[in-house]
Amino acid sequence: MQLSVIILNYNVRYFLEQCVLSVQEALKGIEAEVIVVDNNSPDDSCVMMRTRFPHITLIENKENTGFPKGNNIGVAVAKGKYICILNPDTVVSNDTFTKLLALAPHKSDMGIATVKLVDGRGRFLPESKMGIPTPWVAATKILGLYKIFPKWRLVNRYYAMHLQPHEAGKVGIVVGAFMFMERSLYNSVGGFDEEFFMYIEDFDLSYTILKTGCSNYYLPVTSVIHYKGESTVKDGTYMVRFKQGMQRFYQKHFRRSPLFDLMMDAGTLFFSKTKKITDGAVEKPHHYILFSANAGLKTLVSQQFNHDVKQYETYADATLASIPDAESAHTEIIFDNELLTFGDIIAAMERFTHKGFTFKIKPAGSDFMLGSNSSNDRGEVILLQKSTAEAVL
Repeated sequence: MQLSVIILNYNVRYFLEQCVLSVQEALKGIEAEVIVVDNNSPDDSCVMMRTRFPHITLIENKENTGFPKGNNIGVAVAKGKYICILNPDTVVSNDTFTKLLALAPHKSDMGIATVKLVDGRGRFLPESKMGIPTPWVAATKILGLYKIFPKWRLVNRYYAMHLQPHEAGKVGIVVGAFMFMERSLYNSVGGFDEEFFMYIEDFDLSYTILKTGCSNYYLPVTSVIHYKGESTVKDGTYMVRFKQGMQRFYQKHFRRSPLFDLMMDAGTLFFSKTKKITDGAVEKPHHYILFSANAGLKTLVSQQFNHDVKQYETYADATLASIPDAESAHTEIIFDNELLTFGDIIAAMERFTHKGFTFKIKPAGSDFMLGSNSSNDRGEVILLQKSTAEAVL
């Protein structure tokens, strides 16, 4: 078997459904398997998986074992030569796995590979490529120095800014949202360190693999949506766990840094203040455009938003390009996955992100839409009225 995709889920049932649909699209023609590990979600994630994807391996943990152990459990039953650790709040392109499987044999020193990550508005996520977070490098991130001096190598290493978003190259750290590697390599280093619970275990695995002599790669040959903030709300609890994870990382690989602890405390305070300012900054759309061949869906969406919806039954670049710039910042594009592949949708989001659109996706065969207008907070799940949806979708 070529590939095993491991998806660890906790309480994000709708995002999980869309993620699995996109993975299935991307695995066509590949000898592969999907393994979903559920960490005792209180929602109906497992019911959904058993009902909609009965052919997919589902492991139902009886407790929340944390990110490292949950993924280790999944990899333990995997059969693929390669594995992909994938967050449930992601959407992969149709070509994601075919391109990585084609490139991997030509990277003889490959440790972990990752791809270009974009948020729910199609904007590049800087954590797609990261450097080794030594105490100094972490300090430049917390203090925001990398923003002030983006070309100064002394302070621009946290987000590996020596590489442009479109440039492939070696990086220090690969984030846990998307990690592609050989299963034998993962097992040779013991997988994720289960002393971590959540956060920084991806830093730890990346650095551990670097120490074996392998190289980690950023390969922007394909794009993946990461609804950053959906799996975990970035709040005070997040900052505490992040700090604890970084402290363990330093104790394991470097030295405990009192200076880092001090800056983390300052960073936590700064984060809490700035988050209050940025929350809810995106204005509600004034215009809605639907790409779908389903007239019933247009009616349903119009009722949902209590707003007129312009519908296009075919997709053409000129359609989006013709939207006046004056309207773009207040326009929401809704993509019907019955009409467009996830790869088409991601490409459109990236191409037109500069116009300021927001986006929602209606996954094929589902009665909801998903999207995220912010990289900081939870994405939005819009449930379509089931009584109407069952009649028209």
